[in-house]
Amino acid sequence: MCPEDYWPNTAKNFCNLKYIDFLSYEDPLGASLATVTAVSSLMSAIVFCILIKHHNTPVVKANNREVSYFLLITLQLCLLTALIFIGRPKNVTCIFRQTAFGIFFSICISSILAKTITVVIAFNATKPGSSLKKWVGLKMSFGTIFCCSLFQCFICVVWLCVSPPFSEFDKNYPEKTLIQCNEGSVFMFYFMLTYLGILAIVCLIIAFLARNLPNSFNETKFITFSMIVFVSVWLSFIPAYISTKGKYMVAVEIFAILSSSAGLLLCIFTPKCYIILIRPDMNTREHITRQQKTAYKS
Repeated sequence: MCPEDYWPNTAKNFCNLKYIDFLSYEDPLGASLATVTAVSSLMSAIVFCILIKHHNTPVVKANNREVSYFLLITLQLCLLTALIFIGRPKNVTCIFRQTAFGIFFSICISSILAKTITVVIAFNATKPGSSLKKWVGLKMSFGTIFCCSLFQCFICVVWLCVSPPFSEFDKNYPEKTLIQCNEGSVFMFYFMLTYLGILAIVCLIIAFLARNLPNSFNETKFITFSMIVFVSVWLSFIPAYISTKGKYMVAVEIFAILSSSAGLLLCIFTPKCYIILIRPDMNTREHITRQQKTAYKS
């Protein structure tokens, strides 16, 4: 019989020390995920710079320019949270992994929800005698973001107070000892994911219902596509996460973070960048006026 940190060789006459296994930057899988994270973050930064440079153009002004900036910064933070998952798990990193992921993504989805609600309110506010004009503005948008994100923060605080995540050694494998993060309260982990899913589904429903409203750049349609991508990624994440162990379980969550963040970035901001860089003729007040007249006539 070998000690707990050792395993016997084939001839069963010698004990070898188990190697430590976790997703590290030296691991090809960890290095590739870190590279994808860096490239995605660079893309987000480039899009932010493009929008800042053309901040006075109609495509950037449309549907809350400030919320778009805030959304891009939050997307950047969502992408960077993937780096917390790579490296040797410690109690501190285990705590920040899931809480940072949950809070930043809830802020991100809340920002998209605020943009969608703004489109609906702005359209209805143009009707004669409408009292909705007072709800169109930054206060309403950032109020929505704050309220929706606050509940996710409350969930994370309760989680950390009741049963916070911690690092642990799993020695039940031959040849290796796994270092991994124990979620502490599994219920709170899935509660956090459930609330994130509810936000995404509400945003998807509102964007889908508003997809045919007269909107200068069809942003609600792009938001609908982005929410479909987001919900699809995280629905497929849950069974994949449950069925894997060790560093592959961590890699699955990193992949879900990167793919959902990239989906939001591409679906929402690629059309804006296309108009700014490739079709500047569409980024004019005259084009918007013609488009709105055509939409109202139809």
